[in-house]
Amino acid sequence: MHTSPVIPVMVINNLEHAAPLANALVEGGLKVLEITLRTPVALDAIKQIKAEVPNAIVGAGTIINVDTLNQAIDAGSEFLVSPGVTDSLIDAALASGTPILPGVATPGEVMKLMEKGINAMKFFPAEAAGGVPMLKSIGGPLPQVTFCPTGGVSPSNAEQYLALKNVACVGGSWMAPANLVDAENWDEIKQRAEQAASLKA
Repeated sequence: MHTSPVIPVMVINNLEHAAPLANALVEGGLKVLEITLRTPVALDAIKQIKAEVPNAIVGAGTIINVDTLNQAIDAGSEFLVSPGVTDSLIDAALASGTPILPGVATPGEVMKLMEKGINAMKFFPAEAAGGVPMLKSIGGPLPQVTFCPTGGVSPSNAEQYLALKNVACVGGSWMAPANLVDAENWDEIKQRAEQAASLKA
């Protein structure tokens, strides 16, 4: 979470785009990549990026149950990201030894994860769940928790999140929108990654 200020949330529909897209983001300064398991090629994309982009730290997003968790680990994921939490998912993640960034939106969910020894979480959906004011409020009674806000985070508000003491990084997809990926405009994606990487020293 402290490697880059922004974690790109990547939706890969065409396996041929996986390595070039990852290269563009890494060359732009964003080494931590979240591949969402929303497409049929996502697991193969993780394997390909692991093999062809050695400087990338590759993880899987949209982990929603134990099956997707196991598939992601088998594909070589170095970390896992979930939109929410269930007991079975968290227990399986902890047993696997693979770091997980579980999604939370309320203080109660945060406290439940703290009981399991987890102090790093994804705040999702960030903007819809109260945004910067909500994270400030959670930080009062629960200062030991660090967040990665995702969902509605953009260049216009990313720095407001990153300025919070309890935010280590943010997640977003604006560096690699579908139209640029489909057009294979890797130079523009690299430039967007460079801008994102400069958001916070």
